[in-house]
Order: sequence, then C-alpha cells, then structure tokens
Amino acid sequence: MKKPANHASAWPRHLFLIGTSEPMPKAGKASKDSLEAMGSKAWHLLRMARLGLPVPPALVLGTHYTREPAESLLPLFGGGLTAFEAVCGQQLGDAHAPLIVSVRSGAPVSMPGMMETLLNVGLCDATLPGLLRQSGNPRMVWDAYRRLIASYAVVVGGLAAQPFEAERLLACAGADERTLDYAQLRTLCRRYLELYQSLAGQPFPQDPREQLAAAVQAVYGSWFSPKADSYRKLHGIDEGLGTAVIVQRMVFGNTGHRSGAGVGFTRDPSSGEPTLWVDFLANAQGEDVVSGQRNAHGHATLAQTLPQAWEALQQVARTLEHELGDMQDFEFTVQDGHLYLLQTRSGKRTPRAAARIALDLYEAGQIERQTARERTAHLKAKDLVRQQLAPSAGDSAADAAAPLELARASSACSGIASGEIALDPERAIERTRAGVPVILVRQDAQTEDIEALQRVQGLLTQRGARTAHAAVVARQLGKVCLVGCEGLRIDAQRQTVAFGPHEFAVGQTLTLDGNQGIVYAGALAVVDVPDTPLQRRLQALRSNA
Repeated sequence: MKKPANHASAWPRHLFLIGTSEPMPKAGKASKDSLEAMGSKAWHLLRMARLGLPVPPALVLGTHYTREPAESLLPLFGGGLTAFEAVCGQQLGDAHAPLIVSVRSGAPVSMPGMMETLLNVGLCDATLPGLLRQSGNPRMVWDAYRRLIASYAVVVGGLAAQPFEAERLLACAGADERTLDYAQLRTLCRRYLELYQSLAGQPFPQDPREQLAAAVQAVYGSWFSPKADSYRKLHGIDEGLGTAVIVQRMVFGNTGHRSGAGVGFTRDPSSGEPTLWVDFLANAQGEDVVSGQRNAHGHATLAQTLPQAWEALQQVARTLEHELGDMQDFEFTVQDGHLYLLQTRSGKRTPRAAARIALDLYEAGQIERQTARERTAHLKAKDLVRQQLAPSAGDSAADAAAPLELARASSACSGIASGEIALDPERAIERTRAGVPVILVRQDAQTEDIEALQRVQGLLTQRGARTAHAAVVARQLGKVCLVGCEGLRIDAQRQTVAFGPHEFAVGQTLTLDGNQGIVYAGALAVVDVPDTPLQRRLQALRSNA
C-alpha cells in the first residue's frame, strides 16, 4: 500500500490519520490531551491499530471543530483527504475504484447511540459501477446505495424516515430484507432517489465530496441533538468537550452469507461472568444491530457459520482486555470471512457486574488493587443483590394462581420489574411523575427514549438486539430490559398490546423477568437474594490486610 507523503510541516493540528506506518503529528502519543482532541473512539482505534489488530484506515477530524463544523472542511479537503486516500489506495469519487467511507461521531466520553452515523458515503450513480467491478457483488452495491440514500435523507436532509421505511416494507412484502435480490434492491434504490427528490425538493447529491462535507457537518451537529443533551445532563458530561468525527474506509458486512456485523462484550455486562457476549447478524451492516430495529443472533450463529472469524474474535477479546485492563464493548464487521474492528470502549455494566469484573481482573493480576478499589468504591451491599421472583408455596392454591407466562425475549439486563404499560415516552414520563411504576413497551429499542428510560422500571421491545445502543443505555441505568420479543404485537391506534390470545390495554400491568427473559401478566412478588460470595470478596478487597 502506498504510504502518504510526510505532511509534518503543514499537517493541521486537529486532524489525525490512523492506519499508516508514518503517523501524522498529534496522532503519535496516546495521552489525555490526544484523547480529548481526537475523541475516545478514535483514540481506541489508534491503540488497536498499533496492537496489530485489523482496523480499517481512518481520518479523524478533532473535537476542536464541534461548534464551527464548517471550519473542518478546509483541512479535510486541503490535504487530509489526499493523505487518507493514499493510505487506502483509493480515491473518493473515482469511477473505477471508488473509496467508500463511513462517517461516525466519537466524543471523549462514551455516549452510545446519542449521535449520528452515516455509512456508504461516496456511492453515487457514477461510482456505483466501479464498486460493482471491484466487488463483483451487485446485491451488496445496490443494498449499500439504498441505505445511504435513506440515512442521508434523515441525518443530513432532516427528512422523516417513515416514507423510506414504508417503501422498504412494501418491497419486502413481509419477508426479511436480506432476501431481496439485486434487481429488487435496484428498484428500491431508484424509488428512494425519486422519494428523496420529492421530499427534499432537490436531487440526491451525486458529488461524493458534497456528500462527505454534508455528512461531517451533520455528525458534528448531532452533538447538540436533544437526546445527546439529555444523556449529557443525566451523566454530568460537559457540553464543551465536543465530539470528533471519524471518516473511515468502509468494510461491508452485507456481501453475503460469509459476512455480517456484530457487537460484543468481553464479559457478560449483566452478571460479569467471564464469557464472550456477542450479538451478530449475517449479511448485514453495523447499524442493523445497534439501531434497535433488528433482532440479532448470539455467538452460536457466528461460531457455526464463520468459525474462523469466531476464533479470531475470541483472540481479539483476550487481547483487548489484557491491553486495556477492563471489560470491553466492541463493534466488528466480517467481510467475506475477514474480521475487522470498528470500535472498542469500556463496556457499560450493572453494579453487580462492575464488582465481579473488577475483582476478577484484580485477582488475575490484570489490574492493581487500588484500581479495583476505585472501580468499586461507589458500590454498596444493596447493589450486590439478585432480584428473583418469589417462589410459590407449592400447594394447590398457589399452583392455581401460578403466574401467566405471556412470551419470551432476549434479556439485555437482569432483574425483575413490574409496572403499568406505556406505549410512548410521553405517557411513561407523565405516569412516573405521578409515582406510578411503568414498563415502556416499544416496537424498537430507541435512544430517543432516554428521558423516559431513566424514569421507568423496565423496557420491553418487539425488535432489537441485546447490544443495541438503547439496550446498552438501559443496562447502564440499571433498568430491566427485554428485547426482540417476537410474540409481542402492538396496536398503537387501539392502545393495546397482545401476546397470542392475551390482550392488555395501556395502564394494565406486566412483569418482566430479566433473569429468564420472560414476560408475565400482572405484578408478581419479588425477593432480593444477596450475592454473599461477591459481597465477601468485595469486603476483602476493601480491607487493610
């Protein structure tokens, strides 16, 4: 691969290049200053690249430009993009071998799903044939193009997502969109282009540089979105930190059965158990998993369909924990059997998991005792308790009153939660303000619901993965969370939910068992079971011995 020329004398101080053996200035030291300047996501990408892990090249526009995003465009197009293209061996907008990129946010403090991402930037009518020749995969190319048009319309154009979603559902005719062939996707893509022009009053931009400039500014702008603002206020994050923007060479998880996208935790973030915890979706892109709009599969599917990638992922998990000294939450893509890493960060976890992970890492000699103490200093004995359903007495009367199991779902956070049904965040907030416990029931796990999530007892969704951004946020807030409940049907017009023959109106009560992944009718009794062994281990850590 061609190396970039040495730009040390003229290289902008707020630009960083990842993926070259000749790092640009300011990307050289993994210091606190560089973390704040380039954001946590890029800082960890740089660390992973230097560990020899498979990270696609990236150009990082620093947090400096958050309040004046237009100021980033001169350094971006005045030398940064040229150096990045040289590292990638491709050019943005090249009709024969086009560079296709993702544009992502990356603040100095992790804010899962609170800002915007655009994938497949650089695709247009002129570059599509070139990507087709490169990949030999017409289905992937048309799928990537239609995804770009729809996401660009929403994130950059400020258009509603619903018209594009309606067209997608019409094209799918009830089937999984991954079953659409290239001809169907081409037709859908052309319909998207027509829809974009109709709704935006102008054609979809066909200049890849125009796409990139607008995407960069939109991602910076998402730092000030209402959901990001709510998240910062909830967690005491300084608005002045800003976000970086990462322009990264695309890797495609939607190239067929030997590809896919996923999110993993190096340990179970609910219990702290030292097992790899993965959600994976074959023939998909990363947003399919983290958006909360798709159900995903566990590691067994990945291990069965792509054993080499699974083996590589296990080694990556060990490397990340060893080098970074904490449980990691990472995103990955598999393209034609090859594993690529797109992100790692310290994973959000429950209080009980926080205790076990810190203790396990300390006892294994991976972190110092003082570090383990600092990570558990906020925990109290009541935090190290498992909630369970109260056992029945076992007599005939109790058996007759056995709880009614309604459905099963994937558990993103353990515990037990009971509350009345709310189908929208506005009602959930109103009822919780009145002192009523609430279960928020939604079709998708959405980060836009963050204000309601912090107030309710639990979240139940029809679609979504355990590692969707909203599920991660719910777990961090300690909320019981069940996702991907395929037996759930929501009727927004009638304000009801149904599980098979059983129908419930808004205001009626459900219980979520996050330990077993079960939805029950009514409010059920709960008992707290202290995790005595874990409490003793924590006490020993805190002792002066």
